Amino acid sequence: MAALHSTTTTTLFRSPLFPNKSQTPVQRKPKQCLAGRVRCKATKGDNDNLDQGPARLDRRNMLIGLGAGGLYGAAGNPFAFAAPVSAPDLTTCGPADKPDGSTIDCCPPTTTTIIDFKLPDSGPLRTRPAAQNVAKDPAYLAKYKKAIQLMRELPDDDPRSHAQQAMVHCSYCDGGYPQVGYTDLEIQVHYCWLFFPFHRWYLYFYEKIMGELIGDPTFALPFWNWDAPAGMYIPEIFTDTSSSLYDQYRNAAHQPPKLLDLNYSGTDDDVDDATRITENLTTMYQQMVSKAASHRLFYGEPYSAGDDPSPGAGNIESIPHNNIHFWTGDPTQTNGEDMGAFYSAGRDPLFYSHHSNVDRMWSIYKDKLGGTDIEKTDWLDTEFLFYDEKKNLVRVKVRDSLDTTKLGYVYDENVSIPWLESKPTARKSTNKRKAAVSSSDLTTTFPATLSDTISVEVTRPSATKRTAAQKKAQDEVLVIKGIEFAGNETVKFDVYVNDDADSLAGKDKSEFAGSFVHVPHKHKKNIKTNLRLSITSLLEELGAETDSSLVVTLVPKVGKGPITIGGFSIELINTT
Repeated sequence: MAALHSTTTTTLFRSPLFPNKSQTPVQRKPKQCLAGRVRCKATKGDNDNLDQGPARLDRRNMLIGLGAGGLYGAAGNPFAFAAPVSAPDLTTCGPADKPDGSTIDCCPPTTTTIIDFKLPDSGPLRTRPAAQNVAKDPAYLAKYKKAIQLMRELPDDDPRSHAQQAMVHCSYCDGGYPQVGYTDLEIQVHYCWLFFPFHRWYLYFYEKIMGELIGDPTFALPFWNWDAPAGMYIPEIFTDTSSSLYDQYRNAAHQPPKLLDLNYSGTDDDVDDATRITENLTTMYQQMVSKAASHRLFYGEPYSAGDDPSPGAGNIESIPHNNIHFWTGDPTQTNGEDMGAFYSAGRDPLFYSHHSNVDRMWSIYKDKLGGTDIEKTDWLDTEFLFYDEKKNLVRVKVRDSLDTTKLGYVYDENVSIPWLESKPTARKSTNKRKAAVSSSDLTTTFPATLSDTISVEVTRPSATKRTAAQKKAQDEVLVIKGIEFAGNETVKFDVYVNDDADSLAGKDKSEFAGSFVHVPHKHKKNIKTNLRLSITSLLEELGAETDSSLVVTLVPKVGKGPITIGGFSIELINTT
């Protein structure tokens, strides 16, 4: 049981929520700057110096007056030497954006007391099982169904209710919270290094609430084991229409035994099951092993207080996480609800099992693949707010989420990880694609709209074969810059390197470098971000380590609106 500071919480409940689609849109509070302080948002010149220059210092100093004493201020002054994103001020929460242009009130109840999280006392570990095995354990399944049923039966304004738990994702992901001190900038936990820790905390409290409601503190969430053939379909426990685990807004064409496509592009292509499994396993190897050498590639881009949201997603967030949301949501609904849009994804119980496996990937990365955590204070001291199983509002930090055993849970170790041996193979075409845009013309051709397949030549930093030590210290990375698109659109394009001129490589081939995938979660407002793909292993497999340049091919797959590509580069980035 967690040891928490404070004993009493007075909760001021809001009016009932409205998770249904017919609710009248709510008008957002006007955004205002902090009086008497520096401007809310830096100019372009300021943004150019965010990492170390005066603009970052000004932004940080701006928050000194928000320390202890304010209702939502952290103890002390966490901004004195760094700029982590602070926990949101719930009183400033406003309507979140739905992709169709309407808004929805996803704000939680407010309270006069916030408790700082303390790690629970050590005790028996909760073991999260693979969802495909749950049907073999009727006692566990009964508890799981009962827990979700009880959450659904709670009043909508109870912070532990299923409706409110779904709203947690909506507020943090769809513009419900402005950053403390930067009211014109939203808090965003996707497309950045907050993706893994935020969702770990989210599941932690969700799981604790379930255990409290059924009177079993040992209860643990199942994980959707989509990284192994046995789990590459929607687990059958979620398909019983009479069960509390069922959600009506899922793709009717993707019910079991339909195999999951981790590289889904909006349509079901004509691929046999054996090939699909091979491609899925190779994708997992690429995302977890060959493309995860650096922190930036695995966790995502740095995101600190005062930064614009969505600087860039990590490998797993983009694929398979985003694709699975896309594959599962109902395409006949306005926004692809429920799993197909971030504002509604938390309404589907399957969402939490999906993210349980995402969280498991973080554990595998560290426990089996030699990955380490980020040591930067801006990451470690970022804060979030969640309601716990006792309806206390709890402030947590990233640094306390790094070890699942300290949080009281582990994953079933009896589940195989077959993708560890699923390296891609190169076809090494003798009829390679020719670049339509030479490297010398990149800066004059881009930015440009991606409307059809295009191949460009990108110069490498060096044509010298690097040593193993050099590769271990620095990863060679293809950067696709300034990807801009409407946030309310599903977007996907695939990336190939030195591919064949006549046919695209399969997803199990080395020439397939990866994809950019966006799940809709905003309306009208454009998102501008970057895609980074490790090519160190790819170069070895293609025999291209001494090539002076590469031919990079972009293939648009999904996206109704224009997608702008700002440019290309190949860079060496430190692995830690």
